[in-house]
Amino acid sequence: MEDTEPLLAGRSGRSGGRRLNGHCRWSTRTMESKMVEDFRRRLKYFFMNPCEKYRARGRKPWKLMLQILKIAIITVQLVSFGLSNEMMVTFKEQNLMTFRHLFLKGYKDHHLGSYALYTKAEVYDHIHYIINRYVNLQNLTVGNLAYERTDGQYTPLSVCQEFYRNSSIDPGNETFHIDPRTDKDCISIFPGQTVDNGSVATRVNFSLDFKRLLSVSIYLTLKTINLQTVRHHELPDCYDFHIMIMFDNRAHSGKIKVNVVNDVRIYECRDWNVEGISDKNDYLLLSFDSVVILACFTSLILCLRSVINGIQLQFEFNIFFHAYYNKIVSWSDRMEFVNGWYILIIVSDSLTIAGSALKIGIQTKYLTNYDVCSILLGTATMLVWVGVIRYLGFFKKYNILILTLRAAFPNVIRFCCCAAMIYLGYCFCGWIVLGPYHDKFRTLDKVTECLFSLINGDDIYATFLNVSDKSYMVWLFSRLYLYSFISLFIYMVLSLFIALITDTYETIKHHQQDKVPVSQLQSFIAECRDQPESGRYQTDEEPGSCCVSPCCCFG
Repeated sequence: MEDTEPLLAGRSGRSGGRRLNGHCRWSTRTMESKMVEDFRRRLKYFFMNPCEKYRARGRKPWKLMLQILKIAIITVQLVSFGLSNEMMVTFKEQNLMTFRHLFLKGYKDHHLGSYALYTKAEVYDHIHYIINRYVNLQNLTVGNLAYERTDGQYTPLSVCQEFYRNSSIDPGNETFHIDPRTDKDCISIFPGQTVDNGSVATRVNFSLDFKRLLSVSIYLTLKTINLQTVRHHELPDCYDFHIMIMFDNRAHSGKIKVNVVNDVRIYECRDWNVEGISDKNDYLLLSFDSVVILACFTSLILCLRSVINGIQLQFEFNIFFHAYYNKIVSWSDRMEFVNGWYILIIVSDSLTIAGSALKIGIQTKYLTNYDVCSILLGTATMLVWVGVIRYLGFFKKYNILILTLRAAFPNVIRFCCCAAMIYLGYCFCGWIVLGPYHDKFRTLDKVTECLFSLINGDDIYATFLNVSDKSYMVWLFSRLYLYSFISLFIYMVLSLFIALITDTYETIKHHQQDKVPVSQLQSFIAECRDQPESGRYQTDEEPGSCCVSPCCCFG
């Protein structure tokens, strides 16, 4: 209460006599004191929680009830979309694995990037194998795969090779001449056209110049239907799989990597008939998503109104404080009027509205942006559930986490900025020195992930062990590098970071126990002793434009 005495002294000095300012006159000390008490009561009402506001004025907490309703319906929406998304992702991944086993010769569930070829005969053999598997697909696959038709004709398989326009390379004489510009040549194979190893060069005129070759890409399109959704009372979707099998020879290292890339287009089937299934389920889902959008839009408007009211009250308090006490309101006190939870709700509502709109587009088959929709709805639901902490904060014993996070945030940001400079220095150093000798330091993003794991004590011994000992100098440097980084960040930086938050927690806990106001704003409001049940808040009228004085003549 140290700040309270100067405030009261400043107010008493100004209320001892009369003062003229334009056409306004403060007639008596009683009138001035009443206006100050009314404004103090208004501030206290603004910072009450919904339950206290209900006891003070009898206004039902519609915003609180809407937020509770939102938590339920948004969670139900996310679970529904998650189950549908899970079936879609599983179907895509299983088909991708099917394509690898169908078209890659001898594929045995290799790790990504480990499937490679090393001889010319292997490359030709694998290309022939893919073509033959494609033209005989209907006799091989156990799935519901079919060729794509365009204008009544099957879409062909395309084999395209990309190569340097001109080159002359002789490693033995250490000479080369190369034109970096590239050309692309393609041939088409239609279903039903059989190709064997002995006649491919003569029948389709296909040959490779491996000295100039950059890549060979095989493009094919297959169609199928995802029938598993029927068991979950959803209409099956039709899928177009645009498959690219790429033989990558850009490194010219004697190793040609083979990879399968799958691009999917999902759309509504042209003609369908499922016994016992109607459009009713789709209409219910669309109606439910519309309810979610309406609830979030209403919440967005209410929270925007509250934020605007808080900003207006902040300006009024600033004018009042300067007029009565001739003091400038601190920035931290001003930010008290901007409720961060409302900002969180506004962001969450915006993401939910956008995600629900995308979800409606996906259900009606106009859009297929599952990833974007998942990010929007997932982030929105996370923020909604984080916002539940706000309601726990209404209870004094549960709000210490919120107060600690809010008080420690500025210091934590400043501390992290300083630590980041040291961290980035180690990242660049590790990347350039240890990159050629350690897989975890091969790229800059791998370095950042590796060092962050080391800070948390993960995989420390394996990082030491996997450093190559081909160069003794680099091996010795790696030991000094890793020992210094781990010692600095685990024993010093991380300990200081924890101590920073712990110190803030102890400070907040001390203020809660002693019930001492920690700011001028809280000291000013603490002078109002009226309880919510006192009935004094029933007669308060919200002023339209002035802060406390009838003439708005402060300052």
